[in-house]
Amino acid sequence: MRPQWAPHFHRRIYFLIQNLNFHLLSLSLSRLGFYTAWLLPASIVGVLVFLYGVITFDGNIPANEVCDSGNEYKMCPVCDEDIGCEYWYLSDVCFFVRLAYLFDHPGTVFYSVYVSFWAVTFLEYWKRKNASLSHHWDCLDFEEEEERPRPDYAARAPDLKENPITGVSEPYFDPRKRFPRVLSGIAAIVIMIIILFFFQICLVLIFIIAVIMYRVLISIPLFENAQLRARASTIASMTAAVVNLIIIMTLGKVYEKLALKLTQWEMHRTQTEFEDQLTFKVFIFQFVNFYSSIIYVAFFKGKFVGYPGNYNRFFGLRSEECNNGGCLIELAQQLGVIMIGKQIINNAQEIIIPKLKGFLHRCKIHLDKKIVRSRWEDDYDLIENEGLFQEYLEMVLQFGFITIFVAAFPLAPLFALLNNWVEIRLDAHKFVCETRRPVAERAQDIGVWFTILETLAQLAVISNAFLIAFTSEFLPRLMYKYQYNWSLEGYTNFTLALSPNNTLKETCRYRDFREPDGNHTMFYWKLLAVRLAFVIVFEHVVFGICKLIDILVPDVPETLELKIKRERYLAKQALADTDTILMVRQFMMFTL
Repeated sequence: MRPQWAPHFHRRIYFLIQNLNFHLLSLSLSRLGFYTAWLLPASIVGVLVFLYGVITFDGNIPANEVCDSGNEYKMCPVCDEDIGCEYWYLSDVCFFVRLAYLFDHPGTVFYSVYVSFWAVTFLEYWKRKNASLSHHWDCLDFEEEEERPRPDYAARAPDLKENPITGVSEPYFDPRKRFPRVLSGIAAIVIMIIILFFFQICLVLIFIIAVIMYRVLISIPLFENAQLRARASTIASMTAAVVNLIIIMTLGKVYEKLALKLTQWEMHRTQTEFEDQLTFKVFIFQFVNFYSSIIYVAFFKGKFVGYPGNYNRFFGLRSEECNNGGCLIELAQQLGVIMIGKQIINNAQEIIIPKLKGFLHRCKIHLDKKIVRSRWEDDYDLIENEGLFQEYLEMVLQFGFITIFVAAFPLAPLFALLNNWVEIRLDAHKFVCETRRPVAERAQDIGVWFTILETLAQLAVISNAFLIAFTSEFLPRLMYKYQYNWSLEGYTNFTLALSPNNTLKETCRYRDFREPDGNHTMFYWKLLAVRLAFVIVFEHVVFGICKLIDILVPDVPETLELKIKRERYLAKQALADTDTILMVRQFMMFTL
């Protein structure tokens, strides 16, 4: 038996298809389906890279040395002795060192290069898909020739003037009247941007400092417990990531309101210009909001700790170190919590919020369900469609997660793929059964979203190069193999420095390439040169091949280009034939 909502569902589908135009809904669904399909190969390769780490798990010599070390390596406290931090043994973190290998092995380098090529190729083929859709819906030149002024602009514009392209009278600002307004608007925008810029920086710094202090302070009581000592840093980082996620989701709504107010003040003529500027502002805010803590863990945490007797301090506290498995596993943990947690929260909102709004709306309008209602009355019974901005923003942020930091979390595309399969079905139910039919809006492309995606793809190359060079253990291990022992035996002891005399109560070890007096070893400087060279070579090779892909893959399919040329030729022929017919007709009338 079909469920009770089935007739309503099929009736809604029929009317959606019947009234479908090339508006943002069709374009969004096309992009989401196209993007999800392209996630499949990235997910498969990511799983294979992860399985490579699982298969070679037991052959990880450095991890075996850590686990077999017993009480050989007494490690320095992770915070000051006078506030309760104790010494610990490297073997206590055996599990986390083994786990770190799953995210930090030679396959990671291959996968980061692969994802860089995948991102560029995906964008190139999306341009081809977008061209085909634009041509199919006759919107190739929509933004330049046909787009009308947006209603808010039309309501505020005091004059009318003929559009030189369309020949239609449109709302218009006289330049002499607009000049003072533009100057005052620019001044207000600059002042507000400066204020918001410093406000944003202060907020980010405050929350990063708060998270750092939380991690350090929560680690102290955990280290006092012998059973939790090995897991203290991981527990602190995990709980801090959850707290950070809650803060991020809360601030995201505030930033969207600020961006909207700024964009409305700028008084853009067309809806495309307005949405492009709003999109750019919101993305800048959300980029800093979502990625600031991940960037901190990836590129700054544990890099400026110092050494026993000369620790760097931040607001009276020691600069925090990476957790027991290394910075890369902590980055994977932070990325997993924020990315997967955000997806779970968004999917819950996709289900709960529309149903809650619909219930409140139906309680407010009190339509009689016993009588036969018209189509528009059924549609009014549903909640208002709020557009697709949030859908685009969610997908773009997800694209950033799976490309910029993929070297630390090769399973990110898989989780994105699983989320999108659920997302497509949730969106289908929401748009068909919970919201009213959207007003048709024509669009030539996805606007500034594509520029943002291209920027993220380029940023991913730089980010992954620095992750592999400065956060991963790939290059230190490779240099040790080449310079000392190809089997990596003795690598663990080699990476542990000895605390300088008379700096702590007991002699202990800490992770760094330093001499007993605290100065860096020659290996450190050689490694630094290799890291910088790796970044330069990696970026140039990947950017070069990506540029080659851009050249080899045309933006418009050849068949479509021929079709467009054919249509233009037939249009010219039709005009020529019309002129000929008119001339013949005029000649015949003249002769008669």
